[in-house]
Amino acid sequence: MSEGDAMGSTGSVGAAGGVGSTGGGGSTDAVGAEGAVGADGAVGATPGRAVLVVIDMQPVFAEPGSPWAAPRFAEALPVVRALAERAGADRTVFTRFVAPEHPEGAWVAYYADWPFALQPEDAPAYAVVPELADLAADAAVVTATTFGKWGSDLAAHVRPGDTMLLAGVSTDCCVLSTALPAADAGVAVRVVAEACAGADDESHARALDAIRLYAPLADVIDATTAGAILATTTAPPA
Repeated sequence: MSEGDAMGSTGSVGAAGGVGSTGGGGSTDAVGAEGAVGADGAVGATPGRAVLVVIDMQPVFAEPGSPWAAPRFAEALPVVRALAERAGADRTVFTRFVAPEHPEGAWVAYYADWPFALQPEDAPAYAVVPELADLAADAAVVTATTFGKWGSDLAAHVRPGDTMLLAGVSTDCCVLSTALPAADAGVAVRVVAEACAGADDESHARALDAIRLYAPLADVIDATTAGAILATTTAPPA
């Protein structure tokens, strides 16, 4: 894969998709509601709800000893948590990547390269990380053996007209693989740069650039704008 990380520091936030250089934690201040908001709601939002989808925040991508460890996973983590707290359980979906019991097709060769990953679905490595487990316990969880998580299970939590905010790892693998098919299906996808992590800094940046090519269906925003979207978008009238 590997689902490594390469986002910048989670401190100050600059222009949409940009990350400041001051470092520091991703407190709720980083996802405040101060983003630019127009007459129709937060910039980057659509008229429906905002749904936060947290991609694969799991120990297999977090623990330093894992071959798939994301070097900056810990920097994205507090930003993800702050966003999930703001969104609330009814507007948050967590996803998990797990290995198939019996790999097929090209996955056979893939797992020949990464045999350590052939662990049961309920292995500790494939749980949601402890720092987010309390939030995941109250939210929807979608589990899949594929990099991309867009499909009927995830689509069941995203209504037509909703804005889907994406966070998690890795920007250049599972986040990208989820963002593009969702956008192709007509979902407004907004990837929160500081809340994502790639295999390295270059891969993270290239993935964000690829997502921007899909604007306005898919685009990249900063954490402040994401907070504004979550604060100002509600479910449309029944």
